[in-house]
Amino acid sequence: MDIETIVEHTGEIVELVGVAVIVGGLVVAFVQLLLRLRHDGRESAYRVTRQSIGRSILLGLEILVAGDIIRTVALDPTFTSVGVLAIVVLIRTFLSFTLEVEITGRWPWQASAREM
Repeated sequence: MDIETIVEHTGEIVELVGVAVIVGGLVVAFVQLLLRLRHDGRESAYRVTRQSIGRSILLGLEILVAGDIIRTVALDPTFTSVGVLAIVVLIRTFLSFTLEVEITGRWPWQASAREM
């Protein structure tokens, strides 16, 4: 097996882990939703579920970016492929920031009320 094949498979595995994190997070969030609906109010259960889904998406996006970086930089480091990777990372970073605002209600660089 040559290095390109190893890197390709490694990138694919990392991306599969990213997808598994997102799907697993969705499953866990919905199971928790069903359990919370019995004990908490609907609004509280909805808020917690939404935050849980957002966190799993954030983590999955970070892992997917790592997989993209591995595959692009190691296998095809052309100006075009790196440019496409930069655009993908920019879009995913924007999504991460907006998800963070949705989950916590503040920008990532702002201190939370607990930290003050």
